[in-house]
Amino acid sequence: MSEANKSVVRRLFDECLNRHNPDFYPELYSNVVYRAPAMGELRNEEHRHFLLSLFGGFPDGQWAIEDQVAEGDRVVTRWTFTGTHAGTFMGIEATGRQLHITGICIDRIAGGKIVEEWEEWDTLGMMQQLALLPQEAGLGTSSSSSASITAGEWDSSARI
Repeated sequence: MSEANKSVVRRLFDECLNRHNPDFYPELYSNVVYRAPAMGELRNEEHRHFLLSLFGGFPDGQWAIEDQVAEGDRVVTRWTFTGTHAGTFMGIEATGRQLHITGICIDRIAGGKIVEEWEEWDTLGMMQQLALLPQEAGLGTSSSSSASITAGEWDSSARI
């Protein structure tokens, strides 16, 4: 069962996402509920339109599956994405900038189709790479010694 479910998600990446082919959507998804912090909760056509806007915003966008683990009806995939921001995406006009981000999605499979998807991706990194936020907006990049921790200062036995 786990291998069959992983195959469904690999097919999503290969045939739908990397080929920018929304025609595979009904073969891969069934009454899907998609959840991501940057997007909130999207259902069915809303999710399909999100994918279409992603294809339009990054017409050369490509995903690579880095790791994939399955158990029961769930598949966890760690991925990387690269593409050029050549169209409007999430209301952001094209910047022409190259984007390279990472993310993780958890898909729940029922009847050979994705019915739920939870996704987290490096939204801060995306905004920085598209020059919408300064690079120093990240944690630990401040020049102040109190804002960053060096390897020698870290106490891995400390309790929170």
